[in-house]
Amino acid sequence: MRNRSRQPVFVLTAMLLVSSAVHAQQSRALPSEKLEKVEKAISIQMSKLGIPGLSVSLVLDGKALWSNGYGFSDVENYVPAKASTAYRLGSISKSITATAVMQLVERGKIDLDAPIQKYCPAFPPKQWPVTARLLLGHLSGVRHYKSDAEFESTRHYNTVVEGLGMFKDDPLLFEPGTKFGYTTHGYAVLGCAVEGASGVRFPDYVRDNIFKTASMYRMRVDNVSDIIPNRAQGYVKSQNGELRNSGLADTSYKIPGGGFISTVDDLAKFAIAMQNGSLVKKETLNLMWTSLKTKDGKPTGYGLGWSVETRNGMKEVHHGGAQQRVSTFLYTIPEKGLAVVLMANLENIAGELQSLCREIADILLQ
Repeated sequence: MRNRSRQPVFVLTAMLLVSSAVHAQQSRALPSEKLEKVEKAISIQMSKLGIPGLSVSLVLDGKALWSNGYGFSDVENYVPAKASTAYRLGSISKSITATAVMQLVERGKIDLDAPIQKYCPAFPPKQWPVTARLLLGHLSGVRHYKSDAEFESTRHYNTVVEGLGMFKDDPLLFEPGTKFGYTTHGYAVLGCAVEGASGVRFPDYVRDNIFKTASMYRMRVDNVSDIIPNRAQGYVKSQNGELRNSGLADTSYKIPGGGFISTVDDLAKFAIAMQNGSLVKKETLNLMWTSLKTKDGKPTGYGLGWSVETRNGMKEVHHGGAQQRVSTFLYTIPEKGLAVVLMANLENIAGELQSLCREIADILLQ
């Protein structure tokens, strides 16, 4: 009985995989043989993982190449996923916040190594100094989620500063700089610092200085009560593999670290604007895309808002996202002007999306 209940979803998904090319935003710059390989790779992963809906956008030589959607953005209502489907970004939001911080560094309004309380007095002093550089690189000691209940919070916070109340009075977990400790809450502090340094609300700052500059017209704060056109429904697999609706989390407490929503095309525009110097200077970009080190000299694999690796002799710069309703991945190879953006409405598959990004990148560079 259980298998019969799931069968129509996957049959219809397969049908949409075949017919989706009609809705694709095609480009003659992507040869048909490469397009066929890209779509085959996507089809295999969607079938293997049981992904309800997935959208993709590709960039090469610093230019938008192609985008499309596959499967369903809303399984219950048979709504096709498209390039214009809006998904939560998850932690890719951190790369946007890091860009905002570094813009203010360029303008002399933030000192990366000053105590963060200079810009965010709402975050109390701790047993050791905390700076923007340490926060950007997850070296600050500020904790991550303490429980599933906190991660799944449905409380709405009206401001970035109000959201700090979830963690701001807790002690640091370790001496800053001594080890890597991934923290979404640390990025909430950075959002507060952007407000203090710029004199405007964090959402307004990123809208006016990042989204408008990069022509990202669909990027916005993910407010659960707003009507957002083409918003994807979200899904999670139960322990026995059944597809279930995602939990109703409110991300307002972590807008700078995981609270934006957008389309694959807007994220592709973000990647292009980062690579071509529209958002920050080249020297700033090099700093952001260089791995930090702990005090004992060990590389962390993370720069200022981005993960940094080397593969096939080329630098990879990327960030994934994982939260209720979505798994996302933004993957770039800067020296090739390449970016692959994948956004899916199934939880807990960000690692698999990274592998798919690499597979697609290899196809594009063949």
